[in-house]
Amino acid sequence: MSLEREISIRRTFGIISHPDAGKTTLTEKLLLFGGAIQEAGAVKSNKVKKSATSDFMEIEKQRGISVATSVMGFYYKDKKINILDTPGHQDFAEDTYRTLTACDSVIVVIDVAKGVEPQTEKLVKVCRMRATPIIVFINKLDREGKDGFDLIDEVEQKLGLTLCPLSWPIGMGQRFKGVYNMWEKNLNLYSAENKQKITEGTHLDNIQSSVLEEFVGDEAANELRNDVELLEAVYPEFDRSEYLKGELCPVFFGSALNNFGVRELLDCFQEIAPEPQAKEADERLVKPNEENFSGFVFKIHANIDPNHRNRIAFLKVVSGKFERNKNYLHTRSGKSFKVSAPTAFMASKKSTIDVAYPGDIIGIPDNGTFRIGDTFTEKENLHYRGIPSFSPEHFRFINNADPLKAKQLNKGVDQLMDEGVAQLFTLKQNNRKIIGTVGALQYEVIQYRLEHEYNAKCSYENFPAFKACWIESNDDTQLKEFSTLKQRYLAEDKFGRLVFLADSQFSLQMAQDKFDKIIFHMKSEF
Repeated sequence: MSLEREISIRRTFGIISHPDAGKTTLTEKLLLFGGAIQEAGAVKSNKVKKSATSDFMEIEKQRGISVATSVMGFYYKDKKINILDTPGHQDFAEDTYRTLTACDSVIVVIDVAKGVEPQTEKLVKVCRMRATPIIVFINKLDREGKDGFDLIDEVEQKLGLTLCPLSWPIGMGQRFKGVYNMWEKNLNLYSAENKQKITEGTHLDNIQSSVLEEFVGDEAANELRNDVELLEAVYPEFDRSEYLKGELCPVFFGSALNNFGVRELLDCFQEIAPEPQAKEADERLVKPNEENFSGFVFKIHANIDPNHRNRIAFLKVVSGKFERNKNYLHTRSGKSFKVSAPTAFMASKKSTIDVAYPGDIIGIPDNGTFRIGDTFTEKENLHYRGIPSFSPEHFRFINNADPLKAKQLNKGVDQLMDEGVAQLFTLKQNNRKIIGTVGALQYEVIQYRLEHEYNAKCSYENFPAFKACWIESNDDTQLKEFSTLKQRYLAEDKFGRLVFLADSQFSLQMAQDKFDKIIFHMKSEF
C-alpha cells in the first residue's frame, strides 16, 4: 500500500472531558464496536471485578479514574483508528495538554446532567487555540439531565463553539427510547439489557412513518418530529471543511454505558475526521506525505510492565514511514540509533511492528535516553515544539522513608519525573530534592507507584513556594547578584537549568522589577 493511501486511512484523536463524564467508558465502547475487544470492563463496578481496558495502572483500577494517557489502535471499516484516552482530573491536566499535541482531532464528552464543567472549558480552550477539529458527545442519556436544546445553548456559550447536532435523543432517563441519527437519516431504538456486548436495535429509516408511533408512542413521536424540524431550521448544516478548521462541531447524544449512540458516533467519525495533519517544526512546516520519516515523543511511561522495570517512549509519526531496525537521528543529542522492537499499543498490551505511518503512535523502548519533546528524523535536523512543562503550583520536599531502599527511591523518582507527571528540583544550597506538581493528587500517585512499582517508600514535607520560574540572563553581574540574594530559593531542574522557586507573588514581582536583565519563564520551553 502506498504512503498516500496509508495516510488517508488513519484517524488519530483524543478523548477529553471533566472527570467522571464517561470518557473511559466511551473509549471502551468504541473499542467494542471496533471489534478490538469482545466484552467491555464495567468501570467502577463492584459486582464485575473488571476495570476499563484503557486503565491499566494498578492505582487507576483501584480509584476508578484515569491518571495517565492510554493509547489504543484498531481497524474499523478499513480505517486505522488510534485513540488516546486522557486523564480527566485537573491534577493530571499536564499529561492531557501534551497528548493533545499528538491528536489530529478530539471528542469532547459532556455529562447530560452536569453540562459544561470547568476542566472541559480549559481543555477545549487548548483545542481552540490549535484549531483542533472537535466532535461533542453528550453522554449518560439513560439518566435524567438537562433539556437537549438548553444543553446545546450552554455548550455554545461556555465553550465558544458553533454546534451542529447530527443525532438527537428520544426522551431521557426513564423515558429514553433511542437516538435519531440525523447524519444517516435513520432511527435506532435500543434496550439496556446488556451493557457489555453489542445488541442490534430496531432500525427505522423514516421518522414521518406511522410505524414510529408503534415503537415510541404518540407523544414521543410528535416531540421528536417537532425537535428535528426545529433543529434543521435553527442550526447550520454540517460542512466538513468548517469542521476541519475547528469552526463547526458536530454533536452526538447517547449513553456509552448502555451502547446508545456509540455506533452513530464512530460511523460518522471515521468518515469526517481529519487524516494526519502537517506539523510545524522550528525550521519549517512538515507534511505527512514527505518521503523522509520524522516524529516526536509526547509521553514517556516508566514501568509499563513492573516485572521488567521497562520504560516506553510514546512517539507520534509525523511524516514518512518508520521502519524497524533502520537508523534514525535523535536531533537533541545528534546521535544515530535504531529500534529493534517498536511496539503498537492496545492499552497495556503491546505487539512488535515492522512499519508505522503518519498518525500512528508507536512505543520505543527507552533506557533513560529520551525526553518528552524529543524529535527523531531520517537525517534532517528538525525540532518539534509545543510540549512544555508548566510551572508547578504545589511543592513538597521528598524524603526517604526507608534508608535501606535509597537506591530504589532515587531510581523510581528519576523515572517517574521523566514521564512528566511532576518536576524534580534540587536546591542549590543543600541539595534537598523538591517535587513540584500541577495538582496535589499527583503526590498520592507518586507515593503509590514508588511503593508498588519500585519497592521504595517516601514521605513529604511542605516547601513554601508560590511558583517555579526558569531563569536566564546575558548579564552575568546581575545574575550573580540575584543568585546571592535569592540563594535559598534557587534550584536546578532535572536537566540542570536554573530555577527560581518564588515564595510569594510579591517576591516574584519584586525580583522581576529589580532584576530587569533576567528573564523569568513560567514554562520550561523557551
